[in-house]
Amino acid sequence: METSDINHHYSQQFNNELEDIRSRVLAMGGLVEKQLAEAIAALSQGRSDIAEGVVSGDYKVNAFDVEIDERCTKILALRKPSASDLRLVLAVIKTTADLERIGDEAKRVARMAIGAASGDHGRNLFGQIAHLGSLVQGMLHRVLDAFARMDVDAAISVAHDDRDIDREYESVMRQSMTYMMEDPRSIPNVIDLIWAARALERSGDRCCNISEYIIYFVKGKDVRHTSLEQIRAEFG
Repeated sequence: METSDINHHYSQQFNNELEDIRSRVLAMGGLVEKQLAEAIAALSQGRSDIAEGVVSGDYKVNAFDVEIDERCTKILALRKPSASDLRLVLAVIKTTADLERIGDEAKRVARMAIGAASGDHGRNLFGQIAHLGSLVQGMLHRVLDAFARMDVDAAISVAHDDRDIDREYESVMRQSMTYMMEDPRSIPNVIDLIWAARALERSGDRCCNISEYIIYFVKGKDVRHTSLEQIRAEFG
């Protein structure tokens, strides 16, 4: 396991500021985890009340995004960080942006859940989408843990998990096409479920992005647009 320590400055105040923004990212991540879990539960259980709570609570995720961004901007302006400190601030900014987008995807799933709760078609897909959701939840939890420890090995492992999510998403899509061909009346409801599945798959992609930011901070190399095989060969 390879990690990076950020507490090394002559200025304890600067140490505190860096630790504060990292802690706030994890708090934001915990909230996004909760939003995602409740959105998935709302869809699988047909609970529009839970879904409405997810939609109305999205502003809390957005507030975290704005607050962390403002703190990072202040650090960049006043501290003029260099080397690993600058990489940390940039990783935080990028991570919060992806967490905010995962929050948006959770809200999208919740909105689809509200529509699906009143429909009679496509319910056989709920279990499969819930399984897809559980994979994404696990991936988000692991990438936040990797971020907390700035663990490169864990980050690479998370990126590998995205392949399982992609396979499950493709399975959901195939099953959805079958339902719509067999029963055209199911098309409106199934399309909503397809959008929910797509939102979950995109959330997995966002988790992959966060794993790349961890590698960037620790190793100092931008691995975006780099294959998982290349990343493993160099850092695994």
